[in-house]
This record gives sequence, structure tokens and C-alpha cells, in this order.
Amino acid sequence: MLPFRLVYHEEYDLRLGDHVFPSKKYKWLRDRLIRTRFAVPEDFVAPRPASVEDLLLAHDTEWVVRLKSGTLTYREILRLEIPYSRQMAQAFCLAAGGTILAAQLALDAGVGFNVGGGFHHAFPDHGEGFCAVNDIAVAIRRLQRDGAIRRAMVVDCDVHHGNGTAAIFTGDPSVFTLSIHQFNNYPSEKPPSSLDIHLADGVGDSEYIHRLENGYHAALAMFKPELVLYAAGADPYCEDQLGGLSLTLDGLRERDRLVIWEALHRKIPVAIVLTGGYAQSVEDTITIHANTAAVAKEVLEKLGPA
Repeated sequence: MLPFRLVYHEEYDLRLGDHVFPSKKYKWLRDRLIRTRFAVPEDFVAPRPASVEDLLLAHDTEWVVRLKSGTLTYREILRLEIPYSRQMAQAFCLAAGGTILAAQLALDAGVGFNVGGGFHHAFPDHGEGFCAVNDIAVAIRRLQRDGAIRRAMVVDCDVHHGNGTAAIFTGDPSVFTLSIHQFNNYPSEKPPSSLDIHLADGVGDSEYIHRLENGYHAALAMFKPELVLYAAGADPYCEDQLGGLSLTLDGLRERDRLVIWEALHRKIPVAIVLTGGYAQSVEDTITIHANTAAVAKEVLEKLGPA
């Protein structure tokens, strides 16, 4: 058995068909983790979908109603860049429930891992960039509402700026948002995070780790969160179709180790979500996500729970 639980639901698949976003990756990752004997079926726990009440902690009523009822406008669907279906909407609600559960589990075990989630481009009143529900924001707001935490930090290491998350938490002193991303990439408009680390095209392992380490250390020292929510994007990878950075598999592992180690070393629990990944070979995306789980296990076993 793993020292932490893996949150997964068979309905995480957004059912996108032939799309650059391989939403079947969640099932493929689960299968890989079991096939390689990293995990056993008992290590996985299924979430409940986030309730409407949960969704409204981060989203406007009108958006939630239109999403769940299937009454999005043509323009809203274009902005999402994925086809609408009731199964898609349910998958986003399940992902948000999964991130809530991963965060709750992290408070108990030191690490919680959602085999999904990280939909950081969703705003209070709309979705965009493959993201309809901002599970990161929903989970933080839910734990705050429940009194489980007061202060949270989002460490967003997707290749794309976490614009929806930044917008939701703008002006909120209880949440620190850190986004490290390729500057000349989607989205064109980037609402300011608490700390934005803008990277030039083609940045590789060394500069990425150096810039992240400096910013992350300073943020942890200043803010002192009670939970780190880590968006472990696979798309800074050098062979990603939607990215323009040059991280290697080893560099991405080092990134994971840095984020998880520095939090657990300070006795701060870490909830992990997957975010993007669009490698030319989907097997590379699955490998990157599997490596994140392996690094979490390695660090937790070395340091113990927060």
C-alpha cells in the first residue's frame, strides 16, 4: 500500500474524441500505476462530484446553471475549446470533488494525489482553455469554509499561466498564487498572480529550477501556508505540442521533488493535481504524471507526513 491515497474516478474522461487534450490519460495513468506495481487497486479512492454548493464557492450561479443544464452559448463553447456533453460537465464536477478529497487526504497523510484536476483556466463566470470548473479554487474554498485551513498556496507549474486561478483569488490575502509559465504562450491576457515567474521561450531544466526555487522559497517564507496545492503540469516538457519550454523528464522530476520536498520539510501538506500535458507521444505524458506520483512517495517516505 502507498503512504497516500490516489483519488480517481472512471468518469474523469471528458470524452473529447480526437482532441489534442488526451482526456483518456487519467485511465491510462491508473492502469500504468497498477501494471508497474507502483500501486494496487486498494490505493485508489473514488470521489463524489462536487456539489452545486461547492461549485458556487468559486463560480457564479449563472455559469454553474448553464454548465450543468447544457445551455451554454455557442460562444461559450468556442471559448472552452472542447465539445459540450453532459458527461463532460459531470467529469468536471467529479474532478473538483477529487481535488477536494485530495486536499482533505493531504491534511491527514501529508500528500493527497488527484489523478485528474488542475483546470486552472476556469474563471468565476466562464470557462476557457479546456477548463470549465476551477477545481483548485473550489477545493481551497471548501476547506476554508469547513475550517480545515485558513491559508493556502497554489504552486502552478503548468506551461500556461494559471489565469482563472489568479483571477478568482485576486485581492484575497488568504490565498497565495504562484505561477511559473512560458510568457509567450496561452493565455494572451494574464491576470496577475501573487507571484508570476515569466519564462522566455525554450527555457530548460537549469534555469527553470533556479527560478522556481528562488520564488518558491521566498513565497513559503513570507506567506507560511497551511496547505500547498501543486498543479503539476506535464506540458513544460520539451516535446509538448502546446508548450515552448525545454524541460526533460529528469528536469520535471527535479521540479516535482523541489515543490513537494520544500513543503513537507516545513510540515506543510501537499495536494497534487495533474493539469495539462500534450506530448507528441501520450506515453511521455503518462510517464511524467507517473513520475510525479513516484517522487511524492519517495519524499513522503523520507520526510514523513506534514
